[in-house]
Amino acid sequence: MKAGGIKWFDEVDSTNSRMAADKSFLDDFTTYAAKAQSAGRGQKGNGWHSAKGENLTFSTLLKPEWLPVPEQFAISQAATLAVVDYLADKSVPAKIKWPNDIYVGERKICGILIENSLAGEHLSTSIAGIGLNLNQTMFPTTLPNPVSLKTVTGRNYNPEEELVAFLAFLRERYESTRSSRSRNSLDIEYMESMFRRGEWHNFERMEESDVPVEKRNGHVFRARILGINSDGRLLLENKEGIVNSFAFKEIKYLI
Repeated sequence: MKAGGIKWFDEVDSTNSRMAADKSFLDDFTTYAAKAQSAGRGQKGNGWHSAKGENLTFSTLLKPEWLPVPEQFAISQAATLAVVDYLADKSVPAKIKWPNDIYVGERKICGILIENSLAGEHLSTSIAGIGLNLNQTMFPTTLPNPVSLKTVTGRNYNPEEELVAFLAFLRERYESTRSSRSRNSLDIEYMESMFRRGEWHNFERMEESDVPVEKRNGHVFRARILGINSDGRLLLENKEGIVNSFAFKEIKYLI
């Protein structure tokens, strides 16, 4: 496979897991894509459902060895903004539900799982696993709010062609992580694209527990999103004007 090439699988357990096993001999920006995953993974330990051959499920290996560990959230910003760029090119406006989900209106069209490896003070590798709903129109009832590109536009899409188109946007955003000036621009664009930023909504604060965050019961409060801090933590202001920061396992949106 050529440097930065795409390898398609008919089925794998998880493209992230397969890439993690192979990453030591793969080039920067290599992509593994699968028509089906038997054990696709999402954020917070959740699975990822996708009908075989209807959507995009893939992982891209990045080697951002220039990126300091404290600024690793730039990879999440690059990946999420690339999806927003791709959808905008289809005339579909989208927002980023912190940290790595993409929403069209109030419905989820894409989920992203970023897995970083460190080498001293810098990143060694990042695996960006992306599940983007292209053509699927029937979803399990256990999924609360899915949507696909076909549902929005009424068109059918060729997954192989769309992957090539998307990777052009991802490469551009990935290259922008190389300099601190460009990373500052990523910060601004990410915050401007945040789902529900500045709006008052209910959130649920989750206490530390071994129970998966989606199954916990926590304290519900009303707040608005101000943005993120330098560590990529979510900044919420409550009705009393108090601002707190949260890691993604500490807070849950109530959709």
